[in-house]
Amino acid sequence: MSELRVRKIQEFIKQEVSNMLLHDLKDPRIGFVTVTGVEVTGDLREARIFVSLFGSDDEKAASLEALNKGKGFVRRELGQRLKIYYTPEISFAEDTSLDYGMHIDGLLKKIHKEEEK
Repeated sequence: MSELRVRKIQEFIKQEVSNMLLHDLKDPRIGFVTVTGVEVTGDLREARIFVSLFGSDDEKAASLEALNKGKGFVRRELGQRLKIYYTPEISFAEDTSLDYGMHIDGLLKKIHKEEEK
């Protein structure tokens, strides 16, 4: 599969799942969720959707569980919108890069304060 086609499909999935989260998925357990990226295998059989979750650890876990329960609906909708022969199996995974970035930022501020003393 051409790399360009895979990247286009990844971006399309990211946009469509973001729209579904805003308009179509009505599960109250899904809190504030942002789609941050999508990885699709070269053969287009599997897609991992990375989401940034906000809230307490329990709220994050509930949101991720609700997303994984609704992945059949998301896959069916993607199949209708993608119009390709085979719709990839999807899974949702938490993107922790924002939390990690905030942690590093906090450490840098702490070091900066210590240097000023």
